[in-house]
Formats: sequence, structure tokens, C-alpha cells
Amino acid sequence: MVEENKKKTAKQRPPRRSWLRRFGSVVKWMFILGILGILFAGGAVAGYVTSIVKDDPVRTEELIQQQVSQNAITGFAYFSDGQPIGQLRTEEDRRLIEFNDIPQLVIDAVLAIEDNNFYNHKGVDFSGTLRAVKQKLLNESVQTGGSTLTQQLARRVFLNLDRTEDRKVKEILLSLRLERFLSKQEILTAYLNKVPFGNGSNGYNVFGIKAAAKGIFGLDDLEKLNVAQAAYLAGLPQLPSKYSAFNGVGEFNETAFNRAIDRQRLVLRRMLEENKITTSQYDEALLFDIKSSLAPHTKKAYATFPYLMLETERKAAEIMLTLNEDNKGAASDTAASTADNTLLLEEARQQLMTGGYRVYTTIDKKVYSAMHSISEDSDNFTEDSKARGKEQTAGIMINNKTGAILGMIEGRDFNIEQMNYATQMVRQPGSTMKPIAAYLPALDAGLIQPAGILDDAPIVMKDGGKGFHIPKNANNRYQGLVTARYALNKSLNLPALKLFNDKVGIENAWTFAKKLGITTIQDDDYNAQTGVIGGLRYGVSVEELTNAYSSIGNQGAFNDAYMIEKIVDSQGKIIYQHKVNPEQVFSEQTAYLMTDMLRTVITDGTASTVKKNYEHFKEVPIVGKTGSTQNYGDVWFMGYTPDVTLGMWVGYKEQINTLQGDTQKRQAQTLWTKVMNTVIDKRPELFVTKEFPKPEGIVKATVSAYSGKKPSELTDKFTTDLFNAEFVPKDSDDGISKAKYITFNGVNYLPLEGTPEDFLKEKIVVKREKPIQDLVKELLAAFPAMKEHEPLAYYMPADAKTDFPTEVDPRVDDGSAPSAPGEVMVSYSTGKAVITFTPSGSSDVVGYRLYRSLNGGSFQKQAVLSAGESTVFKPGTPASANATFYVAAVDVAGHEAASGSVAGGTQPTPEPTLPPEEVPGDGTGGTEPTPDPGIIPESSDDPGMIIIQPPGGNEATPQGSGNGSGGNTGATTP
Repeated sequence: MVEENKKKTAKQRPPRRSWLRRFGSVVKWMFILGILGILFAGGAVAGYVTSIVKDDPVRTEELIQQQVSQNAITGFAYFSDGQPIGQLRTEEDRRLIEFNDIPQLVIDAVLAIEDNNFYNHKGVDFSGTLRAVKQKLLNESVQTGGSTLTQQLARRVFLNLDRTEDRKVKEILLSLRLERFLSKQEILTAYLNKVPFGNGSNGYNVFGIKAAAKGIFGLDDLEKLNVAQAAYLAGLPQLPSKYSAFNGVGEFNETAFNRAIDRQRLVLRRMLEENKITTSQYDEALLFDIKSSLAPHTKKAYATFPYLMLETERKAAEIMLTLNEDNKGAASDTAASTADNTLLLEEARQQLMTGGYRVYTTIDKKVYSAMHSISEDSDNFTEDSKARGKEQTAGIMINNKTGAILGMIEGRDFNIEQMNYATQMVRQPGSTMKPIAAYLPALDAGLIQPAGILDDAPIVMKDGGKGFHIPKNANNRYQGLVTARYALNKSLNLPALKLFNDKVGIENAWTFAKKLGITTIQDDDYNAQTGVIGGLRYGVSVEELTNAYSSIGNQGAFNDAYMIEKIVDSQGKIIYQHKVNPEQVFSEQTAYLMTDMLRTVITDGTASTVKKNYEHFKEVPIVGKTGSTQNYGDVWFMGYTPDVTLGMWVGYKEQINTLQGDTQKRQAQTLWTKVMNTVIDKRPELFVTKEFPKPEGIVKATVSAYSGKKPSELTDKFTTDLFNAEFVPKDSDDGISKAKYITFNGVNYLPLEGTPEDFLKEKIVVKREKPIQDLVKELLAAFPAMKEHEPLAYYMPADAKTDFPTEVDPRVDDGSAPSAPGEVMVSYSTGKAVITFTPSGSSDVVGYRLYRSLNGGSFQKQAVLSAGESTVFKPGTPASANATFYVAAVDVAGHEAASGSVAGGTQPTPEPTLPPEEVPGDGTGGTEPTPDPGIIPESSDDPGMIIIQPPGGNEATPQGSGNGSGGNTGATTP
């Protein structure tokens, strides 16, 4: 049994296999497992890669070509003569170059350090990558990058620069795709146009080999780079911020420069190893002084011309926006929201900044520098105030013939205020608006001529806040009838307001102003009765107001002011060219008359500072207009020559901070004169026209100084001035008449029956559009509704006593003799008697008679005074005459009451019923009443608005023309 079991066991044991069979089995299974592992790993890798790139788009050849060739290119701005102002605002400097313009030396240097196998790989250099890994792990002294130029380009164009494993995978796949669609030349050129090289000597980040050569070595031509410089540039892209020899403001960085030199030596060594340079070239490059060849430090254009660069950018962006809209076949949508417009404008600005555009301005560098030499000299300004800040100014100079802006003062300190005060600020224009919205439209329509008569008398305006408002002149008085020339010379407010409101009309005035480029007129301004003297909702800009005045210098033809002459794209194509398109807004005759009136503003009017300080009257004629706002929050001077117009404004950033003292109030005139003197000295060739051209149709005529019409037999005051022949008056003088009247409280009235003859006057009187009696009624009706106002006498114009009477004397006889005057006293001044008294308390007193007795003889009437005129007699009696005086009050019915006292001697028996004795002359006994000094307040100290009262009698007034006009010219107060 045991043996049988042993036999069975022996039969069941399998035979032993040979070692070859066992080895083959192991190999077989290893192969199977290897295949499975590869498939698994491949699937895992494929899945990993798929997970990374699943959201990335599959970029077509067209898209790749488009994005690789798309470059942000630096734009530049230029002065009118082609000199560069600087590059448009960006922190980058990018300049494109074509492959054929890249020297082989530069290519060799770049490939030696970045991708020495560039021409052999298909986008990814696996051997190079392994070599870079080995160098990194072993910390070898010579280390090369693992990424090819194609990978670097793919990363810069399509990916962000974050160092992640995901990015590396995408980079490799993109590189392989780039190599399918782009040639090696295209890849190399794109790389050298896009890669950063650190900062240039002006502080800008330089992108691309061309910008690097210019920014770091000051070389425009890459062929001028030597081996040392080429190697230096080639080494920078690896770590441009670490190797940059200049910081963000262009200052030299010694530490970074030394690092860049170490990198340069590595590049030279790689070039030598790759046989791109010889040993002698290598040694020579090592000895070359790179530091001495660096470009000199220069300021950015936005540091040198910050205001100008921002203004160029702003105006050019507006043009780009218009061009974009035109290209889309749609005009600007005025109904578009502000947000939409702002977004579109910003897009246009970015397009301008990155599109390589060249913007050519109209700015004359010499003019601009001359203007800024004035604004940047602190000696020309009032010392800064802690409360008010820095005294600011703005100015702009425009070519009359074209509208080209030649220069500007945008402000005094860009670091304090970046707003351009000349183009962006809007302030109240004061009296500088008078020519634009009152005198020009009135002249052009024939409503007024320089010799035309305007009434400088008050007007009562409705005012919701105060009930009524009565505008004043800056000198706190009213002068009555004056010529238009005189009114403008002295910048009187009331004549301008009457032209604006009554003759021209507000709507027509603003329509006219808009044709002259004033765009800031608001709907509310059509209800602003004081708009012509600066009562606007917002105001005007210096640019637009100067532009409006330039149309006068351009003989009535308006050119919209402009600063951008042309814009050229990166390909050299002119995409925008300004075209001068003048519009004849008013006639040449109107322009000439307005110019001549503005000439006498300087010679005889408010612009005395300009007259005093201007140095070129003999070579360059000038005219102009002053202006100031309430409390001197702003002062202006608008002046022009036949060739250019210069507008100046002075004030503070906040209008509530007012200018103080005579110097500040004249500051606009002072600065205007300094700027003009300097510009004429620096650019005399701009001022070629030696006189304002006189058109046909300008004649000289003599007219009545009462009405501005043809003189009549009664006319005894005249004015001679220039006229548009079309508007020479044909009607005779109807502004005067002979009348017998009595004066009460400065107003002429028709006398009551029984009024004593010696108080009546029979003279030539003025028939004005609004009689003084009517004015008095309006004033008295308005006073109760006003919170505050001046006394009635304050509002009486200086010539009120010459007014034609239309109302009967309001005084009524009370049936009894008046109360007597009192306190008669005599004193002697310069040897002549002066008699004073206190007035009667009776309301019907018509006036006072002065009686005199010599050496105790009988009393004789010497003089009369109308009630309200004065309480002082000056009969001219010498002290040696032994005279005695008394004063009698006389009422409207002729009743007389003598004073209870006499002065100057022993009291004799008065003869109160003595009939009046006519004295030769005008009935006043040869005496003139002494004006009450309280009636006419002292003038203000406004240097641009002081009004000198026109001479009385038959004296001549300011010349109406500078071309030989004679006679009584200008304005005479009747």
C-alpha cells in the first residue's frame, strides 16, 4: 500500500522547466506589463494634457498670424516745425523693425544665449531642455534657458507670464503649432519686436530690440551696434528688471548695471563657443567701455511738457473717436449716454497710445517756450497765499488766419493742478463778453455805430431773490448819454446791457456768440439779462473766448481753433489732416469798426496797463478788451494784432478766492503785455501785417452827440467818428429840444402856473428814450421790494438835469408862505463870500433867493438856488465889500419868506416883497451850485473798469478814430 502511494505521488509531479523557458516567460510578461504601463501612462498624460488645454481655443493659422504680428507701437507728438515733443503717454517705448533691418550680429548674440538650436528644432528643443535641467541641478557656471524662442514668443503672445506647470504644457503645444504656420524669420522678428529689455535712459520700459538700442544706447540704427553692445542687449530679456541700468525715471542704477555686465560676458562666451565671433572680437568686446556708451539721461515728455502732452493726447483722442465713427458709417450719437461716450473716447485714446501714431500739432515751440517763460517765473506773480492758494493764469495764442493754436499757458504748476486752465476751465467772462454778444451783433445789424448814443442810466431788472436788481457800473456812478465808443472804452455796464436786452435781444445775441465758437451757452442763459457782463450759468473757456476774438482780427471770418494739424499711422499714412474752413459770420466793415473801438480801449480806456507796458506799438498794432468779474474773482484781457490773438485769464482755482489790490486786479493786462512782448521778440516773423486792413465802405461822419443822428439847427454838441457807409444816419437830430423847465431833486419838470420865473430855466434839453421822470417812477416802485438799495440820488445819471421834462412839477402850493430858512452864516474862502443856510421845512418850496446889502444900503437879489440843489451860495462878493446877506425861501406860488437872521453886518430892515431883479446870464447870478459830494460816489479802484466822467461844456471827447479824425469826437455828456 505504501509503495503504491509512493508511485502515485511520483507520477503526479510535473516535469522541471529549463531556465530559458523561465526567462522567456519573464520577458513576455514584462513586455505585456510595459505595454500596459505605456498605455496607462500615455492615457494619463493625455488625460492630464487634455485637462490642461480643454478650455483653450484651437487657434487657426489666421489667428496666429494676426496675434503674432499685432504690436503695441509707441506714438509720438511733434511741434509745428517737426521737432518732437515726446512720446505719447505710456510707460512703454515700442518701435517695430523688419527682419531685413536686423543685423546678423544681433541675431547671433540672441540665439547664442537664448536658443542656439533655433533653426533645427520644431518649436521645442528637448536636448536643450535636458541640458538646462542638468545645468540647473549641477549649478554649472554656464546656464542656458530651457525654452526656445518659439516657446518664449508663444508665452508672451498667447499666455500669461506666471510660472506654472500648466503654462509649460500649453507653451510647448503652442510652440509646435506656431512652427507649423510661421517661418523662422517671422518667429525671430516677432520675438525681437515684443521682448522687454528693461528701462531706457528716459525711464520708459523699452520693448523690442529697436527701442532698446535707442533707449539704452541712443542709437536709431541697429547697424551701429558693436559686438559688446549687441551682447549686452541680448542678455537683458532673461531678467530685464534685474539687469536694467536705468530706473523708472531714467536714473543710472550701478548695481543692476554690474549684473547686466556679468550677463553680457556670458553672452560673449556663448558667442565664442558657437563660433559667432573670433577670439580677437571677444577680447575687444570685453575691453569696450559699455558704461560710457549708455544714452544720457533725459526726462520723459510728460515731465518736460506735461500739460502739452496731455492736451495733445486729449484732442487727438477726440479726433480718433470721430474717425472711428466715420469709418463705421455713423455720426456721433448725441443721445448716447455720457458713460458710453466716455468708454468710446477711452478706447480711442488707447488706440492712439498703442497704435504707433504720430501726432503733429500746431504748437510753435518758440511761442510755447516764450509763454511759459512768463508763467514759470514766480516773480511775475503774487506770493502764494495760505488761504487762497497759488495765483493761477491761463493764456492761449491763435493764428487769426487759420485758427491754429500757436501756444498756450495751461497753468503754473502741473504738480499742483493737472487741469488745463486754458482749454478745460470755464469761468465767468465779465466785460470781455460785451464785444461778442452786444457790440458786434449791434454793429453788424446797424443798430449802433461807434458814434451812436447809448444811455448809461439805470435799469430795473426783476430778481426772484431780491424782488428787483439794479445793475451798477464798476465806478459806482451813471454817466447818462455817451457814445458807443466811449461806453466800450470805459467798459460801462448799462449801455452793454441795453444793447444785449433791448436792441439785439438775448436770443439773437447768443445765436451770434455760438457762431463765434462759444459752446458753453446753456438754456438758462437765455433768461439771464446780465449774461453779457458775465452773468452766465457756467461761463466760457479761455480757448473759446480767444477764438471768438480772433474772428474780429480775421475780418469777420471765424475759424474754429485747432491744435492737431495731422495724424499719421504707423505705416506713414495720413489718416487725418485739418482743413481750414472759415465762415464769414459778420462783415469786414463790422470787424474794422469793432477793431477801431477796441483800439481806443487801450489808448483812451480801461487798458491803461497795456498802454503803459507794451513795447512794440510802432511795429505791431494791438487792440483789446479788459474784463473782470464781481469782487475780482477773475480778471481777463483779450487782445489781438492783425495776425494773432492772445487771451489771458488770471484768478485762483476757486473763484470764491478773489484777487486783491491794484497789482492783482491789473494782472491779466500785465501778463498779456509780457507774453506779447516776449513772443514778438522771439518770433517776429509771426507779425508780418503792420496795420489792420481797412475795407471799402468805411467813412467818417459828424453827428449829434445827443442822438447820434444828423445835426440840426439846435445841435450844439457833435461827435465825429467812423461809420459803415451803409449805416450813416440820414435822419436829423431828434434827441434835443428847447424847453422851459424847473429842476427839483435833480429832475426836470414842467413848471406849475405861477412858479416864479427866476427859478425857471430855458435851455436845450435832451429827449432820451426813457425820460428821467419815468426812471424815477420805476425806481420808487422797486425800492419797497428790494432788501437793500442806494438812495434815489445815487441812481441819477450825471446829465439828469439836462433831461427834457415830461411831467409837471409834483409840488403843490399849500396856500401859505413857506417857513423861512435858518442859520444863515457867511464865511470867506480865498477872499470871497460863502453863505450857508439850513433849508425850509415846507414841502412846496421851489427854491431860495440870496439878497445882499452893500454898506448898509438896500438889499438886492444876487442869486437863486432850486430846492434840493444845494444850501450854499457863492456870490463872489469880496471880503472888503462890507456886505450883508439874507436868504429867502420861495414856494411854487411865488410866496417868499425871508430868513430871520442876516450875516455879514448890521441887520437892516428886510424887504421881503421886493420884486426879483433879473441878473444877466442864466438867472443864477453867475454862481453855480456846489454839487453834493454824496450824490456821486467815489469811483472804484478797478484798473480795468475805472470810468472817467466825460468832459462837460463843449470840450472835445476821446478821438473816434486814429486816422486823422478831428472836431469833437467820441462821447460828450450833454
